Amino acid sequence: MTNEFNADDIFEMAVKIEQNGAVFYREAAGQVEGKKNQDFLLELARMEDEHGVVFSNLKKELTAQEKITTTFDPEDENILYLNAFADSKVFFKKEKPDNSFKNILHCAIQTEKDSIVFYLGIKELVPEKYGRSKIDAIIKEEMGHIRLLAGKLAELY
Repeated sequence: MTNEFNADDIFEMAVKIEQNGAVFYREAAGQVEGKKNQDFLLELARMEDEHGVVFSNLKKELTAQEKITTTFDPEDENILYLNAFADSKVFFKKEKPDNSFKNILHCAIQTEKDSIVFYLGIKELVPEKYGRSKIDAIIKEEMGHIRLLAGKLAELY
């Protein structure tokens, strides 16, 4: 049996990923040296918190059609499946890099790339009538993270 997802499922997972990202950046801020580096990572954590709110609000704005569950799922296994992905090593529960600011940035960039690849793939499992195009908002936010992180990394070289 093939599982189909809807935009509601994906936004729920996206909120969880943003929460995991905020934890990652807060923990990293406590490990790096230099107030400037710590402040940058704390700002990223704040941005992740904001993105979680944005995704939660986008989820609330979905139409009834975009929330329809197309797979018989009385035990909510689709959500459990997606939450397992959100909590997996692919999404901010990777092994922590050493305390080097550069390595933390490299790890964060790779994680953002991994999440974009995941969202592009999962998007294909969401039929258009169930909100496929809404997932582009998530991808756009993650791409913004990469630009910000890459810009900060370039300053260090």
